[in-house]
Amino acid sequence: MALVAGVLMWLAFRGVNFSLLVNEIGDTNLFWLCLSLVLATIAFVSRAYRWKLLLDPLGHQTSLWKATYSLMVGYLANLAFPRLGEITRCGTLSKANKIPFDQLLGTVILERVLDVLCLLTVIIIASVVEAERLSDFILTRIIAPFREKASGVYLSPTFWIVLVLAILFVVLFIRNKKKSDKHTALFDRINELIKGIGKGLQSFKTIQKPWQFLFHTVLIWTLYYLMAYVCFFALHSTSMLSWKAAMFVLVAGGIGMSVPVQGGIGAYHLLVSQGLALYGIEQQHALAFATMVHTSQTLLVILLGGISLILLFTSKNKTPHEDPGTHPVKNS
Repeated sequence: MALVAGVLMWLAFRGVNFSLLVNEIGDTNLFWLCLSLVLATIAFVSRAYRWKLLLDPLGHQTSLWKATYSLMVGYLANLAFPRLGEITRCGTLSKANKIPFDQLLGTVILERVLDVLCLLTVIIIASVVEAERLSDFILTRIIAPFREKASGVYLSPTFWIVLVLAILFVVLFIRNKKKSDKHTALFDRINELIKGIGKGLQSFKTIQKPWQFLFHTVLIWTLYYLMAYVCFFALHSTSMLSWKAAMFVLVAGGIGMSVPVQGGIGAYHLLVSQGLALYGIEQQHALAFATMVHTSQTLLVILLGGISLILLFTSKNKTPHEDPGTHPVKNS
């Protein structure tokens, strides 16, 4: 994955004058950049609260702060290996509040499905607002390169050999699963894991505060949009861009961050800079913007994730009722 990120970074920055890039980023208006980081922090807390709303129907109580700490530790883990953050934040909160890991994983999967639906909704809105630009961007910068690479993979004999071997392995494994107690135990554990994940996925059906859940879902993506928009004013070269361009950056950035590389490195820079090029922004300035936004957000994740990790490890082992963010009901 690091190799893929490196290739994407090379594609994004080839032909760029790095001294001019550094000078432009050095002239960043810190007020607008810091405002963007404040909005990002609010989005993190809102996302943690929305996650907490999914846990309540399962009968598991946790504080907002522990949910936030676990979320930030997960984001920190994503910088090391893509999608590791989902596992990490579930494991962290499971250990902190004795909540079954499989149920937590089910709620996170549910969140990821919801995020995809939200991103698709944003794409549809952007398609209405910027139909010509977005269609050209998706067709030429995303679908065409993916189709070219995918066709190369399908034509590769290695791909078909690995696929056939994988199918044979699965078939033989299933046929022999009952011949060994270890295999039976393994399948039992997998079955329990699937049941737990299913229970977590079903938490959406019995959510106790649906309007709060909807509010925070809209708030999260509104904050994502505002984070991109206010950053336009941080650089002179992008300060004239409109709210429509911010919508476009949200789409390009969302797709870039969905690419399975560490923290969207390279993919975010490439897609956002190419998206801004459709608004007449030169590559040098577009990459300065993408680098400024991505670097500041990454440093924020490292800072908050590191603090969260320290707080979780240094806090005393408490039951959920002893958690300062969870107040037990007292009998009068």
